Amino acid sequence: MRALSDDRILDLAVEWHQSGRDLAIAIVIQTWGSSPRPAGSVMIIRDDGHIEGSVSGGCVESAVMQAANDVMINATATQLNFDVADEDAWQVGLSCGGAISVWICASTAKTNHMADLFVYIKTQFAQRQAAVIDCHIDQHMMTIAGTDQPANTLSGDGTCFRLSVDPQPRLYIIGAVHISQHLAPMAMAAGFDVSVIDPRTSFINEARFPDTTLIKDWPDDILDAAALDHMSAVVTLTHDPKLDDAALRIALHRPVFYIASLGSRRTHAKRCDRLKQDGFTDDQLARISAPAGCDIKARTPAEIAVSILAELIAIRRGAVSVSAGMMGD
Repeated sequence: MRALSDDRILDLAVEWHQSGRDLAIAIVIQTWGSSPRPAGSVMIIRDDGHIEGSVSGGCVESAVMQAANDVMINATATQLNFDVADEDAWQVGLSCGGAISVWICASTAKTNHMADLFVYIKTQFAQRQAAVIDCHIDQHMMTIAGTDQPANTLSGDGTCFRLSVDPQPRLYIIGAVHISQHLAPMAMAAGFDVSVIDPRTSFINEARFPDTTLIKDWPDDILDAAALDHMSAVVTLTHDPKLDDAALRIALHRPVFYIASLGSRRTHAKRCDRLKQDGFTDDQLARISAPAGCDIKARTPAEIAVSILAELIAIRRGAVSVSAGMMGD
């Protein structure tokens, strides 16, 4: 089973609530030193012991599950603090000494205030907007965010944690080619909602792309109708201008955070010449990362897929900005 992104974890919490199940939501509200999961990480625990997500690793999860059972029984909330010395760190899932604080809040038949919150979460994600939630530590409740506070931080007095979860990022891959066969499952494992678009039926089929959303149509038609937003990325991999250029013409007019195209510098120069004839400016074309991917000297389709996913994540997280010509000729 594929690991769920934090937005899908909250979506699943909504489904559990709507099906009448009791559950607890565990959130990392503060970290010190080394921690494998940042503040704002989410884990949910159902009344039958089923879990999704994580807050750290090892014994931290075990302790959280035990505490979650108690808060569900009592329809309350609790805070767990783990302060770990270097020699004990591995036992609780920390790579070295550090500390984390985890807040656990119940959603049960007795906690009616959560119903409105779950409606809000579902609506926000349906509209491709972040769900911003205030976790009231002392009041044992979660509400729709109120006053101003930075995302995923604890207030100065320690009474409120502001949780902000973005909608799932989307990746549209143009071309059901060999690289796509590696890129699609890796991107899904990294938390992206992936669609592979290709009108060529001999390329795009379930045997080559199991468990993947496949769209057998022209990319410009699909992307023009899609809600391409700041959480969307488009990667073109066919080398065929009829497909790649058509997708780029749409993507360059949308606020997507990442656009990339396969091909050498010479190939990309010709591509830019064609797009300039369509009226695109140098500034617009500079948004295209080409050749696609980080320069890791990739050669095989799998290695190229790794380089593209690495660049995609780096740009999404703000580690690098788009720059043309990253993989060589």
